[in-house]
Amino acid sequence: MSRVEVSPFAGESLFAEYAPDDSFYDEIFRGRGEVRASWSDFLSTIASIGRTELMSRWLQAQEDIHETGIAYNIYDQSDGAVRPWELDLLPQLISPEEWSSLSVGLVQRAKLLNRLLADLYGPQESLRRGLLPAEWLFSHPGFRRVFHGQTPPKGTFLHFYAADLARAPDGRWWVVGDRTDAPLGLGYALENRIVTSRMLSNAIRSFNIERLAPFFKTLQGTLRAMAPAHRDNPRIVLLSQGPSGPNYFEDAYLARYLGYTLVEGGDLAVREDHVFLKTLAGLLPVDVILRRLSDEFCDPLELRGTAGLGVPGLLQAARQGHVVVANTLGSSLVESPSLMPFLPGIAREWLGEELALPSVATWWCGQESARTHVLSQFKPGVENQLSLRSAFRLGRRDAISEDRMRQRNTPEITKLLQTEPSRLIAQEAVQRSTTPVWCDSSPTQWHLAMRVFLVAKKHSYHVMPGGLIRLDRNSLPLDLSVLGGRLSKDAWVQATGPVQEVTLLATAKQPVVLRRSGAELPSRVADNLFWFGRRIERAQGTCRLLRPVVARLTGEGESEGSEELAYLIHCLAEQGHIEPGFAVEGMKDRLPTIANILPASVMDAEMLGSLRHSVAEAHRNASLVRDRLSLDSWRIVHHIERLLMRAAQLQESSEPSSKNGKASDSQKGILTPDEVGALIRQPFGLVELDELLGELVVNLSALDGLIGESMTRTSAWRFLELGKRLERSLHVVSLVQSFSSTSDKEEGRVLEAILEVADSIMTYRSRYLAAVSRAAALDLLLTDETNPRSLAYQLVSIADHVAHLPRNESKPLGFPEERIAISLLNNLRMLEVEDLSIGSGGKRTKLERFLQQVDEQLPKLSDLISHRYLIHAGVARQMSGRGGSVS
Repeated sequence: MSRVEVSPFAGESLFAEYAPDDSFYDEIFRGRGEVRASWSDFLSTIASIGRTELMSRWLQAQEDIHETGIAYNIYDQSDGAVRPWELDLLPQLISPEEWSSLSVGLVQRAKLLNRLLADLYGPQESLRRGLLPAEWLFSHPGFRRVFHGQTPPKGTFLHFYAADLARAPDGRWWVVGDRTDAPLGLGYALENRIVTSRMLSNAIRSFNIERLAPFFKTLQGTLRAMAPAHRDNPRIVLLSQGPSGPNYFEDAYLARYLGYTLVEGGDLAVREDHVFLKTLAGLLPVDVILRRLSDEFCDPLELRGTAGLGVPGLLQAARQGHVVVANTLGSSLVESPSLMPFLPGIAREWLGEELALPSVATWWCGQESARTHVLSQFKPGVENQLSLRSAFRLGRRDAISEDRMRQRNTPEITKLLQTEPSRLIAQEAVQRSTTPVWCDSSPTQWHLAMRVFLVAKKHSYHVMPGGLIRLDRNSLPLDLSVLGGRLSKDAWVQATGPVQEVTLLATAKQPVVLRRSGAELPSRVADNLFWFGRRIERAQGTCRLLRPVVARLTGEGESEGSEELAYLIHCLAEQGHIEPGFAVEGMKDRLPTIANILPASVMDAEMLGSLRHSVAEAHRNASLVRDRLSLDSWRIVHHIERLLMRAAQLQESSEPSSKNGKASDSQKGILTPDEVGALIRQPFGLVELDELLGELVVNLSALDGLIGESMTRTSAWRFLELGKRLERSLHVVSLVQSFSSTSDKEEGRVLEAILEVADSIMTYRSRYLAAVSRAAALDLLLTDETNPRSLAYQLVSIADHVAHLPRNESKPLGFPEERIAISLLNNLRMLEVEDLSIGSGGKRTKLERFLQQVDEQLPKLSDLISHRYLIHAGVARQMSGRGGSVS
């Protein structure tokens, strides 16, 4: 049916021109203009908000999503490409009656799959009684001997379950996929709720929408009750694939929300069949692991040997009952779609009832009768209603790509069915329901799929009231990945009465054990915080050095020949922000002018010292420890990264500059005023660079303040601060060392420029009310312990942080890093006024010798800290080539 798409704000109704296709079930409309009864009041409430206000809230929600950095990595992208999370304006409304019916069917299905797992890894009665073909089990690539012998608490293999649902044209919901391995999407569903409830805060209360917090509270209780020891306060960790995984944002988000430690495989170690968390304070026992890895990657010793993902020895520790893994390793066995044809018979035999929520019609081609039926559908001249898919899933992927199956012609499919039938299934396609989606400010018909989540609760399951809604323009299956689809919606389940407020925080009546977090910090986290501190401080130092350069290039009366500007350019080259040749006399004359290359150099992602590179690396480090940063801190870091990305796009659209350092004749020498004006008028010229630097300095300073005021003084804060203080020390030393070649005539102006870069000019002027003198300026920059920008302040902080790092008390004389920190501070304190001078004629002064010592010792200090606290063990290797597969 053709549709006319116009703005939803033109006319009396938001959906005046929305025309659903009669061949699909539409979630809101029965036909053109006829609203379903369950939606009528809700749409009236939405209309009362007003057209302009509704769109304003939606646009603000999109900005919140982008500022928060909600995204996911795209599968099969080696460059780490990410796709922003996109949320639609309106939620999906579900009536209490419909949800009650869905919940009954989902709980029944979860119980059945849990019992089947216990049977297949135990007595295998389902095989003996003919409920499941033995060939199905033994041809399954995920069925492994090593999974046998596990005895999870209370016999619960499936602690966490999700089902992918689709609604057919007759309005009935069908299960199109089961998720029993490590179901993804829960964090995105939670974030959808938070963002949508901000947009429609009054509506979510007035329509009695069920809250999600009770589900997460049940999840916490279930994991706590499973702990084999320390049940009053078990150590629970969330095992993530890490930043290379498509769902890392979700992992970090859930870990923060649930209050669990986010870990990767390298953060855990197995000793004598017990699992430990590797921290700065040593090994701490782990009781429960909420895994987000597919089970085949969890133990590289006994399963699939993928470097750096799993925990060597984890399966043995789980078999011994010393740690509980949720879901139990091996639970992916029952999520393959080839199991669907057998579930109705198993339900009748074991439960004495029919499946309340049916599966989409499926045929496993390993059975002769099913294969004969499927072959009859793939004959020339026969209109085919089936799609051919892989029978088994392994590691969240089909063993045979669905895209490859679609590309095959009929003879190829027939041959495949005859030669490898057990690897294939055929399924009827569900013509998924449609719903209005805001696309380019117009309501457009998209197809909907819903993933619903359940968690084990005693001897049953608790259903999360809502789920993850995914949308796409076509009706192709979206059950292969949580990342399928281009848009998402929040799912609102209506309650029959007022909804009680629930929080994950302990109530006032519950006893609270006071504690202080200390050195329980994984070395991987400490490493990323250390380098985040260094790189974010490096970016700030770069901005403060670039700003006076740009100001002087765009101001009146300055030229690259002035000694003050030449000094600043020399500093840029010495610190790696521009070509090193700019610091070499005779060579810089053969290079392009600094005004010509500066914008491109700043935005050069490949140059290790560039501003863009430093910000990108800082953002990467922050993303790896975002569960350790406050939400506001993360938003600022992400905002800074977005500023650089937008500026880079502008710069790339500018005329190519001599980024590679090869100058044409017109580019050599000093730019004329007309040439400077042309650079300024570029999409990303010196003026735009100046504005960018100003905004970056403000944001970086705000980040400094947030970190200083919001982070508790634990080891995490100390490693971040150590990185910052080391980097700021090196920056100050570099500024002063580059001053040595300045002539006496220009000394005052150059010193003023140094004070400006070091953010100390205001302090100097208020203190001395006079022209800049060498001794006073160098005292403020180097030896004044009250100046937070001075070298002395940094060395005092470094010595304090090093002294408070976790240490072996049996070494009374301290470690080498402590001795270096104390020695540098004492040597600085021994300097006197007459020592604050720079030599001439090749003679080195006491100050210069000291600065050289600092320049050499601080990198050694950094290396010593890294080797003592931040170096990880080598990659684990697989012991068995086949990983224990049953063939």
